Amino acid sequence: MNIMLCCSAGMTTSLIVLKMEKVAASKGISARIWAVSESVIRTEFEEADVLLLGPQVRFLLSEMEDICEEKKIPVDVIDMLNYGMCDGEAILEQAIKLYDNK
Repeated sequence: MNIMLCCSAGMTTSLIVLKMEKVAASKGISARIWAVSESVIRTEFEEADVLLLGPQVRFLLSEMEDICEEKKIPVDVIDMLNYGMCDGEAILEQAIKLYDNK
């Protein structure tokens, strides 16, 4: 599974990626997880199976849903509390649920 995270500059999500990778490894989940800034999201989204947006770029949700619909890539905004706590496990679970429900 390929999980792409997006935030305004990619900094906070980079920390979340590390935590998500650690949780995935501990659970035996094979996943490529990476973070991008909003400036490159439109060029990289096709590589993703799931796209999660940081709360600060939630304004991109409607646009990204429209863009990703054709490729059947589910998109959602990361829960603000999970994002602020850098809760890699909860965010990974959110991504897995989106992937499983597509």
